Amino acid sequence: MRVFITGGSGFIGSAVVPELVSAGHQVLGLARSDASAAALTAAGAEVHRGELADLESLRAGAMQADGVIHLAFTHDWANFGASVAAEAKALETLGAALEGSHKPLVLASGVLGLASGRAGTEHDESTFKSPRMASMAIATGLAQQGVRVVFSRFAPTTHGRGDHGFMGILVNTAREKGCSAYIGDGSQRWPAVHRLDAAKVVRLGLERAPAGKTNLHAVAEEGVPLREVAEVIGKGLGVPVKAITPEEAPAHFGFLAMFLGIDSPVSNTLTRELTGWVPGQPGLLEDLAANYFA
Repeated sequence: MRVFITGGSGFIGSAVVPELVSAGHQVLGLARSDASAAALTAAGAEVHRGELADLESLRAGAMQADGVIHLAFTHDWANFGASVAAEAKALETLGAALEGSHKPLVLASGVLGLASGRAGTEHDESTFKSPRMASMAIATGLAQQGVRVVFSRFAPTTHGRGDHGFMGILVNTAREKGCSAYIGDGSQRWPAVHRLDAAKVVRLGLERAPAGKTNLHAVAEEGVPLREVAEVIGKGLGVPVKAITPEEAPAHFGFLAMFLGIDSPVSNTLTRELTGWVPGQPGLLEDLAANYFA
């Protein structure tokens, strides 16, 4: 299959590209910089120059492909509304190029806030309020227009070398504050997955998801208690571990506080049954101890 990918040089995308190549797919990767182009070439992909704001480059890339994987997002927190608007236009462009083709469009999504009091499943839809929900609605609508839409719903702790996401932020916060904190009793659970295992979910969704819309969970561990995460970080940095109240959390964690108070275990049963996915990489606590404190 010839696959067009956006975000192919990012944290997850840079694992997806070699996963696709090793499975025999031809990969065409969107690159807006020489550094991204070099990374894609080194991973075995062909380079397609352009960026998310260049809608013609997106259309041209999608028109050349048997399937599209869309992982790119402009993380400009100072102009988040503009980033969300750009994503919506990109999805509309990709969808128009694929409309009526029954080709797959695999997109990145998340699993926080799927259910309350139980593990979320692939049948649940997120209740978490985000400006990006409008883009998700655009993608969902494409399933009624002859596009095979696959939401790869990643664990919030998608971990591994080079992680600048939630785990990287928690480590940096503990280093800056001089302590590793958790909220309340720290029993809040977050699902986790290694980036290499997540890449396999993306590939399998591209290859095996049925017509219509499919939710897949890139979740290897159903829920890791955040107190245990804080303890590993405290040991790794040699700083004390302490509980803080929900009222203290915003001052300590900043924007991350609103996520750290959520208990959100998530199942991967249906994903395994549909795709045959078997995660095999180290778990979060093992990876955190080994690779986050150099």
